[in-house]
Amino acid sequence: MDSAGMKPGVAALERVLGKIGPVAVAVSGGVDSMTLAVVAHRVLGGSATMLHAVSAAVPADATERVVRYARREGWRLERIDAGELHDARYVANPVNRCYFCKTNLYATIAPLAGAGATIVSGTNTDDLGDFRPGLAAAAEHAVRHPYVECGIGKSTVRAIAARLGLDDLAELPAAPCLSSRVETGIAIDPAVLKAIDACERMVRNATGAATVRCRVRRAAVVVELDDVALSALDAPARAVLAGELDQRMAAAGVSRTVRFEPYRMGSAFLRPSGHA
Repeated sequence: MDSAGMKPGVAALERVLGKIGPVAVAVSGGVDSMTLAVVAHRVLGGSATMLHAVSAAVPADATERVVRYARREGWRLERIDAGELHDARYVANPVNRCYFCKTNLYATIAPLAGAGATIVSGTNTDDLGDFRPGLAAAAEHAVRHPYVECGIGKSTVRAIAARLGLDDLAELPAAPCLSSRVETGIAIDPAVLKAIDACERMVRNATGAATVRCRVRRAAVVVELDDVALSALDAPARAVLAGELDQRMAAAGVSRTVRFEPYRMGSAFLRPSGHA
């Protein structure tokens, strides 16, 4: 469907959502789930409920975006606490942490969805080629993935957003949960997650970087930037910024050297053997 262009993508998505009927959309605040929520509401109206999990693992920008769109589009929005930070299995930050995150999320959404409603996610076909433990949790809770059912990948999701006039979503950089910044095996601490979010905002404001990740690793706090922003950050500016970041992270109990590196997707995630 990606190669067919965005018009068939919109039409196919509308058809699938219409056939599913009442839905509960798990809205994270990223382009995939936000675009799905917009289309679901326009197709199903009051039969579409949006549910957004709020916790220290969710970037503040994402929650602000969801609330802003809910007001603008007239969504029926419920903000929930999925309770993942109270789950010792999640907090331990194992390689399948996302399974426990999604298990808690969908178990919380299910009783709120309403009789006859189906939980739907923003998973697209590009996600299927990666190591995604959360998909197993989705299957256990009968979650449907409309983009996958339509054969829609990330590029078509962005094209749909652009076609619908959602320009801020169409160009929105990827923003996975803040726990993804913590190296696998290091326990998840809400105070550290809040510090990570604050540090990324600070770096973004100071550098204008399109992509920022503040990774907490065993040996260091590694700030990853897109190539343009990193090359523009000279040594004196790095030193000043590193000092400010060190103070913020130390206040959250993380005392490690701060260094800057090029952005690498998922670099804090130590993949299991057999998954590149």
